[in-house]
Amino acid sequence: MNEHNESPRATTPAGGSERTGSSGIAGMAGGGRRGAHDPTLQVRNSDVEPYTGLRYLSKLFRLMAVIILLLLVAEVSTGLYASGAAALPTLLSEVSRLIVLAGLLWGVGDLAILLIDVGHDVRASRILLGRQVAHQFGTPERAAPDDADAEESDVRLAR
Repeated sequence: MNEHNESPRATTPAGGSERTGSSGIAGMAGGGRRGAHDPTLQVRNSDVEPYTGLRYLSKLFRLMAVIILLLLVAEVSTGLYASGAAALPTLLSEVSRLIVLAGLLWGVGDLAILLIDVGHDVRASRILLGRQVAHQFGTPERAAPDDADAEESDVRLAR
């Protein structure tokens, strides 16, 4: 292989060479992947949408935690400046309360990131399951029902 990022060449049974895909398997277009028109590999648009709302929510909670810590520093400095050592008992209770609140807000932000990761896992599992079903039983008419169809089927099952 040379430095120009060319695909490796494989030797054919006739002694010639043929370009291989990214996986290094000769004769398979696209590195051994099926074509883009294969219905078992199609993914719904709702399965690839990003979780932007949860990411913004996570950033919001973390920003609130940082702001609370900045307010904590300001409160301690003004309390010590105004009252001196007499303000220490009051400041200690406020410091502990605000540190716990900031920690909880930061933790909620981490939980939002965890929900994003769980959502990605659920999406990947749903896509993989749909592909396995399509491979096992042949190509169905529709690989996966839309959300509205799933709700209708749940209502019919409840009756």
